[in-house]
Amino acid sequence: MHEKSRLYWVTTGLFCLVMVAGGAANLLGAAAQVEAMEALGYPLYLMTILGVAKILGVMALLSPKRPILKEWAYAGFTFDLIGASASHGLAGDPVVPTLIPLVVLSLCVGSYLTRPADRRP
Repeated sequence: MHEKSRLYWVTTGLFCLVMVAGGAANLLGAAAQVEAMEALGYPLYLMTILGVAKILGVMALLSPKRPILKEWAYAGFTFDLIGASASHGLAGDPVVPTLIPLVVLSLCVGSYLTRPADRRP
């Protein structure tokens, strides 16, 4: 396996694992997620919207072909993670919760930059 291909699958696999876990936590109403949403002042129904979006986004990234759909998924994840980081920062949360979404975003960027030609539009 080519080094770039290996890097793609490592970053994509880790990223998708994190996003599926987050999406499942949103959909299942995990206590930590509920607490975070309430602390940030967001309505709890947003958890369902984000949970579904994350699961569908992961499905798009892992599906064969459909490069335009993958572009939209990468864009959606980017908006989600930048928004999460900004929300924590603007709410006055400590540095770690503010930076975690950006660390996850770095996996997303790694996946995007190393994707094979057949996963590009």
